[in-house]
Order: sequence, then structure tokens, then C-alpha cells
Amino acid sequence: MKKIVKLVCVTVVTTALSSGCTSVFNKHVEWETIEPEQYPVLKAIGYAPIHPQQGETPSQREIMALKASKLDAYRELTEQVYGQRINGEQTVANMVMTDSQLQSTVEGVIRGARVVKAYPAGEDTYVTELELDMQRVFDLYLSTAKPKRVRKVTYY
Repeated sequence: MKKIVKLVCVTVVTTALSSGCTSVFNKHVEWETIEPEQYPVLKAIGYAPIHPQQGETPSQREIMALKASKLDAYRELTEQVYGQRINGEQTVANMVMTDSQLQSTVEGVIRGARVVKAYPAGEDTYVTELELDMQRVFDLYLSTAKPKRVRKVTYY
């Protein structure tokens, strides 16, 4: 009895699988990539103070400020590309606000940005200007993801 039930189950599964696969082999789909009409160029500026940076010499502090200003510019680019998550919370007791908190988070991956300028501004600030050409981002994306859309379907 167990052998008959097992044989029936194997037959049902085999029939279901073979009939489900036949529709895959009766057509051919051609794909083409999608390209936008225009590509924007995003720009961001990052700032960092020089004096409070950790370092033994003024030139070491300037290098640290340069790196910090570059990270700040990347943060700004990330905000432009992915947006910013805002979390807020307020506590009210006896109709009086007792606590208010606001938190901002930025997260994303930026590829293809280039440093346009990095320079000291004034006596204690370093500035970095970044540029993100979305044409370059699209080309980088195509080289890894290869997005496609249906160009032609041929049925046999």
C-alpha cells in the first residue's frame, strides 16, 4: 500500500513539473537596455574645522580636516541621492512637553563621484567640493547590473 501511494505521489509531481515547464520552451524573449534622456550632475560641498582636528602639527590637522570635509561632502551627496530618514519623538506629561528628540540618518553607497576642489577657506575651515555625474553612475550601473526590458517576444 505504501509503495502505491509513493508511486502515485511521484507520478503526480512528475506530471505537474513536466507540464509546467512546457510553456518556457515555446517562446524566445529579446531584451534591450533602458537609458534615460537626460543625466543630472549633482554637486555637494563639505566643511570641516582645522583647529579642533587631532594631530601634532598644523599640517596633520589640515590633512584631517581635508578628510573630514570630504566625508561631509559625501554625506551631502548621499542625502541628495537617497534622501534622509528623520525620526522624531516628543513626550508630553500633564499637557506640558517634557522631552523632544529629533534624529537624522543618511545611508547609501555613492559610486563615481569626483573631487572638484579641496581648499582652505579662511583661517580655520577646510572645504571640499564634489560632483556626481549621473551619466557616469549609469555607466557603472550598466557594467554590473545590466538592466533590461523586453524588446521582442517570438512564439514557436
